[in-house]
Amino acid sequence: MTSDTTQTELVAAKTEALRGLIEGARVVLWDFDGPICRLFAGHSAEKVANDLVDWLEGRGLHGLLTDDERKSLDPHIVLRAVDRRHPGSDLVAELEERLTQEELRATALAMPTPYADPLIRTWTAVGSRLAIATNNSPRVVRTYLESRGLTSCFTPHIYGRTQELNHLKPHPHCLNRALNAMGSAPSTALMIGDTPSDLLAADAAGVPFLGYARNERKEKLLREAGAETIVASLEPLLTLMRTQA
Repeated sequence: MTSDTTQTELVAAKTEALRGLIEGARVVLWDFDGPICRLFAGHSAEKVANDLVDWLEGRGLHGLLTDDERKSLDPHIVLRAVDRRHPGSDLVAELEERLTQEELRATALAMPTPYADPLIRTWTAVGSRLAIATNNSPRVVRTYLESRGLTSCFTPHIYGRTQELNHLKPHPHCLNRALNAMGSAPSTALMIGDTPSDLLAADAAGVPFLGYARNERKEKLLREAGAETIVASLEPLLTLMRTQA
């Protein structure tokens, strides 16, 4: 068997795996930041995280975070760390609102994920129902979808961050909300995500998972978390969907 033959067989196997996921999905649950757009493409998430840390330290709350949490460069890690120590507090509510405002500012410079818009429209056209299950604010998601003319593809099924921060993924809360609202069995749904927390939430909800990895680092993280089917581009999905349309 030649290397060319082996490569051809690998591509065919991956295509069949994608086809199986697509054909079994009556409901498609999308993570937002990653599969649909790069929310912080022009408004650095690292800077947002640092600003949140600076805001806490300006209030004399330096000790709320560990060194690793302060250096994480992930605003959700900062937010969840504070919530673990002061769950449901006014401090957490104010910090969450500050993050939401930063996310809203980021939508103006967000970069659409290649092929996401036509894939969403095509999936809707063939009769599948779509929902968003994200750790971002639902206000942010709606703002972005409106800017792309995609709101009708998802409304009203947008499930994002609430004041119950312990329900952020990898907790399956937002996926379960979507499934319950849409009357869908987990086995007839599909989750598209780009992080291990998306995979863990899908596994906990019993939903098949498709990983989207725009670079090798993201693919490595998904593989290490146990993702079996991963795409580097949404184009193969769009091609398959158009054969069904």
